[in-house]
Amino acid sequence: MKIQKMLLVTRFEDIQFDDLMPILELRKASLEHVVFLNVIEPEKIALRRGIGYRKDEAVRMRERANVRFIDWAEQLFEQGLEVGVYIVVGPMVQQVVKAARNEEADLIVMGYRKKSKVQEVTEGVDISEIAYRTKTPVLMLKEGKEPLVECPFHRPLLATAWSPASNRAVELIESIGKVIQTVHVVHAASERSLKAESSMAVQETRKTTRKKLDDICERLVRSGIEAKPHVYIGEPSEEIQKAALEFHASMVVLGMSRRAGWQERWLGSVPKRLMETLQIPVLVVPTT
Repeated sequence: MKIQKMLLVTRFEDIQFDDLMPILELRKASLEHVVFLNVIEPEKIALRRGIGYRKDEAVRMRERANVRFIDWAEQLFEQGLEVGVYIVVGPMVQQVVKAARNEEADLIVMGYRKKSKVQEVTEGVDISEIAYRTKTPVLMLKEGKEPLVECPFHRPLLATAWSPASNRAVELIESIGKVIQTVHVVHAASERSLKAESSMAVQETRKTTRKKLDDICERLVRSGIEAKPHVYIGEPSEEIQKAALEFHASMVVLGMSRRAGWQERWLGSVPKRLMETLQIPVLVVPTT
């Protein structure tokens, strides 16, 4: 699964042009085309009692976005990339999923801002739900942080759960090997999964897990990628966070299964918790 076309979603206060530059190292692999998407969310358009939707406000915001995109596009043209632009009014999740499908994007890049449970209900669907409604991998950049100074793909930490989505994440890593320096492959097993009647049985489970990790690393090494396996025991999101800090990961990559929106919103998930707690980008790879 090559990354040839990237959809960059921005509200401008979320992602700046400088954030894009390190990601453009994907050109060394296969990136050829960048599509900008600016979503003007209806609630952002000024409303007044008795007036309702302000068309003039929407036009003003469109033109401001267009001016910015023209400048960005000119810089990318000079680097030999194809560029496309969407400026739309509508719900964020719906418009991102629609644009990714229409453009047949290979990667979605966007900002992520943590919301409270009340905000998620009153302000609409949390942005992480995009990853549950598209087959396209989604790279979440942390909003409000300093611009990226390093390509997130240099030292990824690949967290695997042996799921179809995890297998797809391995395929993505393989496809961008020319950009990767080292990848750490981690499986965080919960303590419950290691319950057994004897320490020998627990160690056997650990060995089985390590063998699976070794197989993934050998596969990546055959593709020319330096890969190192690691087994962690404990709550998955906490252990993945520890591993990311220990190995100075530039981002975390993991598969994401699909669950009902309301269930995800209230019960949470490992990918979502990582997006909220980590200070580095998180790349979620959904099932096909």
